[in-house]
Amino acid sequence: MRILALLILVLLPALPARAQTEAAAPAAASADGQGLRDFCADRPGKATPPCILDAGHVQIETALADAVFRRSGGVHSETYSLGASEVRLGLTSRLEAEVAWTPLIVEHQRGAPNVTGVGDLTVGARWALTNPDAKDGVAVSVQGFVNAPTATHGLGAGGWSGGVRMPITSPLLNGVGFGLGLTPEVDVVRNAAGGGVHMAASTTVSITRGFGDTTLGAELWGQVDDDPAARTYQASFDLIAARAVGKNSQLDAGLNLALNRNTPDVEVYFGIAHRF
Repeated sequence: MRILALLILVLLPALPARAQTEAAAPAAASADGQGLRDFCADRPGKATPPCILDAGHVQIETALADAVFRRSGGVHSETYSLGASEVRLGLTSRLEAEVAWTPLIVEHQRGAPNVTGVGDLTVGARWALTNPDAKDGVAVSVQGFVNAPTATHGLGAGGWSGGVRMPITSPLLNGVGFGLGLTPEVDVVRNAAGGGVHMAASTTVSITRGFGDTTLGAELWGQVDDDPAARTYQASFDLIAARAVGKNSQLDAGLNLALNRNTPDVEVYFGIAHRF
């Protein structure tokens, strides 16, 4: 399974890098008649869309509930989070700012007391490298972010961390309604033993298709974490669904399934997004 995860990371970047905002941002409603861009949310899924929020507008995206289940090496654990939210603010026609935080996390491990608290604070920005108003063709952006260590002990990264990703999307099989998304990412993460940082790299590829106001999709995600103690590989196969509610909102849900032992076995979540 480690070899499979490594192959994923090697092969995915070789896929065609053509883009359209619908590919990785599953629920895109039509423009609202006031010159706004099509509605485009970061959620659901691990792939990130390259779309930029209209200048002067705010969008709030919230995971109403998220549950992660892991069974590995005789350890049974569950992690639940409520209200994890991202606030996006359009600054210019090509630039947006983003802030994300989780107000409640509960981690339960069999035979140990629960750990309850809050998550790290993430601050980032996304810049469009292609015309964000284009309806067809390539759409690419670059996104950088920093994670501040605001989490309750044991629930966060354990220190400052951050990364950069390049969201890319493309129409797939023109005229059929499929979209392709690709999100390569490089992160600086904390050492598992503490006292330093190291590099990690991941890639997400997604395929989506719209059915009226509903969009369904599947993703393949892989990560290499080059921790000094031991290099680890993770991979998952994810299913996503989103439904537009009016022209400025969506409801969504997702299911992530592990492809190797280092990855949490199952993650299930649902949430909402709204543009103001």
